[in-house]
Amino acid sequence: MTSGFSPSPGGTGSPSPELVRALRRTAVELASGAAELALSGREKALSGEGVVDTKSTSTDVVTAMDRSCEDYLRAQIRKCRPQDAVLGEEAGVEGSFEGITWVVDPIDGTVNYVYGRPAYAVSVAAVLGDPTVPGSWWPIAGAVCNPVTGETFHAGLGEGAAMDSPAGRRALRCTSVSEIGQTLLATGFGYAAERRRLQALALVEILPVVRDIRREGSAALDLCSVGSGLVDAYAEMGVNSWDIAAGWLVAQEAGAQVSFWSAGAGLPAGIAASPPAVAQEIHDLMTYAYTVAGQQL
Repeated sequence: MTSGFSPSPGGTGSPSPELVRALRRTAVELASGAAELALSGREKALSGEGVVDTKSTSTDVVTAMDRSCEDYLRAQIRKCRPQDAVLGEEAGVEGSFEGITWVVDPIDGTVNYVYGRPAYAVSVAAVLGDPTVPGSWWPIAGAVCNPVTGETFHAGLGEGAAMDSPAGRRALRCTSVSEIGQTLLATGFGYAAERRRLQALALVEILPVVRDIRREGSAALDLCSVGSGLVDAYAEMGVNSWDIAAGWLVAQEAGAQVSFWSAGAGLPAGIAASPPAVAQEIHDLMTYAYTVAGQQL
């Protein structure tokens, strides 16, 4: 497994500002529409009737609404951007990665959704490159919508990040924390027992160093929390491209520095986002903590 503190992946042939803005508007529309659908089916999920399957473990659930929301997103993308590919958490790849690919997570934080906790979101991002290979893709527009709060975080490459809410729109900016000991760090845990064991052992090394830890249950919202200043930083091992694609861009466009750990082939093993002044320390701390826990990074 390889590790590297580096700027976000990028490539040549950057899209025009006009295209970025158009894709950003589309991402907002897609995420907002799917969020309305998710909210409408919430009562069924709360009753337990909506849980239809599991993923990595018996506690990692899939609801009928996960699938319905992804079906909705795919159908809308086929209507407005038929030439683009789609990669979704529930149904995999549709199309090729030669142009723009939409990377979607219909409900990020499904367990929160099932329990009625208000920390779940629809994540939609337009990316360039192959989102199944770490380091070879990057988001150019994205939106993360929390159906419960009515907040939609969105960003475009080189265009900044903002949040729309019932109170209006505001530009986003990460905090200016400059000491790791004063850093409020968000993280997440997987569902597989071995991954959780490693994460628990790593926390023993991380917790004494930072101000405190927060665990929301949605990587997309955690990254947006970095962008909006609700936490200083976010770092997690074991994320997928659909978990992070839109939130990564929101955090980055809000001034955060983003770095990755990867295992080469396959999906990213980890991501960190934080203000630049503590970015190297956060990356080094995570690398050290997981090495001590038994996962060589």
